[in-house]
Amino acid sequence: MTRPSTLDEVVDALTAGGGELRAGGTDVLARRDRGLARAPFVDLQAVPALRGVTWHDSGAGRLGAMTTIAEIGDDDRLRAAYPALALAATELATPQVRATATVGGNLLQRNRCWYYRNPHFACYQTGADGCPARTGVNLHLAVIDQGPCVAPHPSSLATVLLAYDATVEVNTRGTLALRDLYGDGSDPTRDHTLGDREVLVAVDLPAPVTGEGAAYQRVAARAGADWPLVEAVARLVVSDSAITLAAVVAGGVARTPVRLVEVEAALVGRPATPETFLAASAHAAARCEPLTETAYKVGLLRDTTLDVLEQAAARLAHS
Repeated sequence: MTRPSTLDEVVDALTAGGGELRAGGTDVLARRDRGLARAPFVDLQAVPALRGVTWHDSGAGRLGAMTTIAEIGDDDRLRAAYPALALAATELATPQVRATATVGGNLLQRNRCWYYRNPHFACYQTGADGCPARTGVNLHLAVIDQGPCVAPHPSSLATVLLAYDATVEVNTRGTLALRDLYGDGSDPTRDHTLGDREVLVAVDLPAPVTGEGAAYQRVAARAGADWPLVEAVARLVVSDSAITLAAVVAGGVARTPVRLVEVEAALVGRPATPETFLAASAHAAARCEPLTETAYKVGLLRDTTLDVLEQAAARLAHS
């Protein structure tokens, strides 16, 4: 394993060795044990340019790719500027994982489908031609069908950052929208669009929105430390009793985080009332096409969407 200290040295090491990047190691080491990660690893711990939270004059925040999840959750300024981001950062995984896992690692981690991670099976993700999960055990998988692979994207930070219209900086491509980091989910062979020598440098958030109410909620099968079956984030701004801004995103339900534009359209211009939220949350299921075992996620997605809308409105009322 090499330990470069600059971004140029990272690229040189990838070019020379052909291995994978190692950030916090919470995913890559687990995949290594199953023969799913390429060595030699290029460790990013010693690259200071990738670390830390910085702020632009506009008040917009920038998250270095090697900033830990714990650092995000503990940052008072981030909590005030981007409340849903801080909520997600304090709820995912365990304290031990949050202290090690990084922004870039969370955004670029591979999916948790048990067929992909089991060496006794082959699928699109491992170079085969097929998705055994479609007709096999798919209890925790997609309910919104975006393409041949039905493994949900595992990144909670991606779900929240999509709601904030974040952008990412990539060493070879400059700035691109976060959604372009994942595409439309139709490529079954990969969980993100970065190439072998591309490095995620940072995440840039827009300037904070005054008067925002935000909420994040995850529903897991066993405990809070598990990957969510469904998660949702909502951001609301209300002016003169009407909703003027609504951003609603769901995770754990498709190959990519999903912007629930149907829900947003049912909110903007309407009063921030329980009746509005109930009617809007019903649209969360507009694109659902359940697999043999994921029909339960349809109701779960509606209920979780309603929950975050009500929580965001409650925070607005108490701000």
